[in-house]
Amino acid sequence: MLQTQFLEITASFRCQRIGSLSAAIVLLAGFSSLLVGLTARGQEFQGAMFRDENLVAWCIVPFDSQKRTPEQRAQMLDELGIRKLAYDYRAEHVPSFDEEIATMKKHGIEFTAWWFPTVLNDEAKHILSLIKKHEIHPQLWVMGGGDPAMNEEQTKAFIESEVKRIREIAAAAQDAGCQVALYNHGAWFGIPENQVRLINAIDMPNVGIVYNLHHAHDQLDRLPSILKTIQPYLLAINLNGMQTDGERLGKKILPIGQGDRDREVIQLIGKTGFQGPVGILNHTDLDAMVRLKENLDGLRTVAKEIAASKP
Repeated sequence: MLQTQFLEITASFRCQRIGSLSAAIVLLAGFSSLLVGLTARGQEFQGAMFRDENLVAWCIVPFDSQKRTPEQRAQMLDELGIRKLAYDYRAEHVPSFDEEIATMKKHGIEFTAWWFPTVLNDEAKHILSLIKKHEIHPQLWVMGGGDPAMNEEQTKAFIESEVKRIREIAAAAQDAGCQVALYNHGAWFGIPENQVRLINAIDMPNVGIVYNLHHAHDQLDRLPSILKTIQPYLLAINLNGMQTDGERLGKKILPIGQGDRDREVIQLIGKTGFQGPVGILNHTDLDAMVRLKENLDGLRTVAKEIAASKP
């Protein structure tokens, strides 16, 4: 409907000669009405972002009691209907990198993201060489540190060193056709406003943010403000069951639907209109398939409840 209105207004603008003030006012009123409609639409819950084909499996390689091989992992994702993978690894998985990519490609599973070294070392260069070889373009998820209690002078020095570090990775990523996503994992680097400040200092078009809810229990009360701040830079978002003071209470990782803030959080994210990948995770020593299925079922239930509650 809004798209139709836009086309009608645009056609009117092209056909009329704007020689009178009244004609101009009519057209401006039309555009104003359209913008109001778009704004209202943007505030509605957009459940489509949580559709199965947009979901990404995360923390399922070293975090999996079954220690699946690449082929077994791909079969698991096939069975669950998940078509995207964010790949995390440990040293033991490095020899099977090539096999992992080839296997996922064979199964039609997208390599959406790759947990990446914090510096451009030999391992990082090896990953980039395989990315080029297989012509895939995953986001590279990069962590950082820093003391949140730094004073402004210390913060400026830290940002300067981080800019140099991330720019080196981002330049190599750009050459491979990849984006770099700053990964919140605690410390100064894990505060969204700090990440935005750092991105602006880096000033490269392929650097953004992956926002992880399981590292953000203490940020829940200001989530609306955080989502608004990071939205221009958001490349991916990873869901989790969210509990008030969850990390402090030993409930850092919960299946979606089992946290006391889940409906609120999913609804807020759904109103952003974000169209990028949405992660669901294992991040436990449980069977990855069991936990992924719990998250899928929980997300579907919460999304349906929100959609059903709309007037």
